[in-house]
Amino acid sequence: MDANIKVSINRIYWSEYIKEIPRDNYFFFRSCIRQTFFPGAEQMFLNILSKNLNLNYKDDPDLTTCTGIGYHSDIIPLETVHTMVARHFSLMNESGYSNFVISCVTTFGVMTEALNMWHEFPETLEKTIENLYKTTKRTFELPKTIAHASDIIYLYRDEIAKQCIYKLINKKTGQPLKGVDHVGCHYAKIFPQHGVGGAEFPKVLSEMIKSWGGEVIDYPARRHCCGFGFRQYFIKETRGYSLTHSQVKFESMEPYQPDFIITNCPGCNMFMDRWQYVIQETTGKVYSVDGNGIPVLTYEEVAAILLGYDPIEIGLFMHQTDVLPLLEKIGVEFDKDRYLSLRSQCIKK
Repeated sequence: MDANIKVSINRIYWSEYIKEIPRDNYFFFRSCIRQTFFPGAEQMFLNILSKNLNLNYKDDPDLTTCTGIGYHSDIIPLETVHTMVARHFSLMNESGYSNFVISCVTTFGVMTEALNMWHEFPETLEKTIENLYKTTKRTFELPKTIAHASDIIYLYRDEIAKQCIYKLINKKTGQPLKGVDHVGCHYAKIFPQHGVGGAEFPKVLSEMIKSWGGEVIDYPARRHCCGFGFRQYFIKETRGYSLTHSQVKFESMEPYQPDFIITNCPGCNMFMDRWQYVIQETTGKVYSVDGNGIPVLTYEEVAAILLGYDPIEIGLFMHQTDVLPLLEKIGVEFDKDRYLSLRSQCIKK
């Protein structure tokens, strides 16, 4: 085959993995659980949009839960989920925005599923229109684009790199820090066309690591689920399945000695952070050579650290696997005594 033809075919093939990401004017949909576990992460995203990238967004106080956890736990019926999604789109229409940007990967999955179902089965859209009007007297139009918040940071990763005070480089050795990317299942595994790189080649987080000076670590269980599993975690008797899924990942990445894990899903972030702490407290096993564990951060937290935001303002002291060793490797200057004091209040030994 002619080389030029082969290149052309490859470009056509890769075009299937490229999504449209809006460049400005975002209607922002917050996450329920992120505001509880890591409350600074979402605020860092909004700060970066407005202060570093000079972008416009709407943070609407009338938004509610997407019902995703209830839906995936078989508590909330599908018709209710669709009506809730429609209400959020109605609020977006009311505000004059058309680019819907979502903080939570579960919400992202719920809304892309609704859009896909309405497209494939138009009668479900008609029923949703009817239910929304019957319950709220509202109408709605579909968003022009739908994106996850990590898509936005991915889109502007190079601009962020230009503004970074720090890099993902070990200050003492000058070597790139090793990062493990963990992409949430509901980001691209359900409807691959909605994720950068699809389900096969997700690059939304790995490209951030590269742009910010780090080294991406590949390992056998890289695409393995974090183990959240709504049903298996909410029932105490099966919660061990969640822990062992994360354990598979930790044992798989351990030989590569990563300096950090970066995620784009609040559930993944919480469980990979928490389960390391649980394993350490119950068995004494630690998955890092320094005896601390592997810090687990969201993409906004990583971006905020490198841009020079205060680790305390970011809320890094709330992580159960301590982030301090990573901050020291990067060479971040901050009030360490206050950080340790706040951490001692959050993590009781």
